[in-house]
Amino acid sequence: MEVRHVLGISGGKDSAALAIYMKNKYPQLKVEYYNSDTGCELSETDLLINRLETYLGGITRLRAAEGSPEPTPFEHFLKAAGNFLPSPQQRWCTQKMKLQEMEKFVGDIPTISYVGIRGDEDREGYVSTKPNIQSIFPFRKNIWSVDVINRVFCNDNLDKLIEKYREFTPASQLDAVMKIVERPISKEFFYGKKTNALLDFDTKLFNKVVFECLRGTDCPVGMLDEFPLIDNDDVLVKADIFRILEESGVGIPAYYNPIPFEVDGHKGTYNRSRSGCYFCFFQQKIEWIWLYEQHPDLYAKAMEFEKDGYTWNQNESLADLIKPERIRQIKLDAVKKQEAKRAEGASCRLIDSLGADDDNDAFCANCFI
Repeated sequence: MEVRHVLGISGGKDSAALAIYMKNKYPQLKVEYYNSDTGCELSETDLLINRLETYLGGITRLRAAEGSPEPTPFEHFLKAAGNFLPSPQQRWCTQKMKLQEMEKFVGDIPTISYVGIRGDEDREGYVSTKPNIQSIFPFRKNIWSVDVINRVFCNDNLDKLIEKYREFTPASQLDAVMKIVERPISKEFFYGKKTNALLDFDTKLFNKVVFECLRGTDCPVGMLDEFPLIDNDDVLVKADIFRILEESGVGIPAYYNPIPFEVDGHKGTYNRSRSGCYFCFFQQKIEWIWLYEQHPDLYAKAMEFEKDGYTWNQNESLADLIKPERIRQIKLDAVKKQEAKRAEGASCRLIDSLGADDDNDAFCANCFI
């Protein structure tokens, strides 16, 4: 049966590096690269995607609301939503402009979707609700999605798990690994604990067993005769991502470059920490100031969307955010955090300090498929 391999290009560093990595390491896989165009990306993002398209030999461009009289897909869906802006609690933008288009692109064909969650990130990526789409995470030690882990390691599948480990484990290691494998899932020995113990024991053996357990099931990977990623035990972290981008010649998205600023005699830098729409409600306050000073036209456009009491930031409008005293305070707060990081010997780039802000940094992983 035909199984498709797809990889979404968001315009960020991780998905770009993953595309380069997959093209070079697994040329035998016919990976289809796609981008969900919202019409609201930064020019720096569009430039990166164009460079990447040249490197890869092609990227399929998906665009929601084709034929709409509105200038962008976002404005089409915003109008349909009655000017109700998306938010961390109501992420209709992701659903309408990215996920639905991706699932329409895939259709009903069994499909493996490769997602660029790094090995140094403690989060799960996009897992489709459609049974014919399976996510794989090549940069992580555990390449499998949580639904696959639950399926393979549930107690109902324990006999098969034991059988496969006995079949593929070298005799010299069998007694040691079976102490882990034969122990059922419980409150004390939960899925994550058992998974990590077996990954630490032998990652390639773990992948082989999971693959064999999936063979003959309706899981897309299980429909393959072979899957080369099971022999891979790479774990790629942020430094590897930048190295891949630089060595390929594609380069790092320009919005990551720190730009210096000075406030009350204190010096700091700012930059954007992620790809996505220029008005993304997950960006930090200092990123909004970056947008205001580096792309004032886009900031003004984002302000226009704030109407009928809806704002991008909870309890603060964009008009209030750029009042001189508010800008001063946001920059001083950013400098203070950067100085603290310098004292700790850590990087001061915003992209390296996600989670350090009072803002909501648990951004939607689905935007980066």
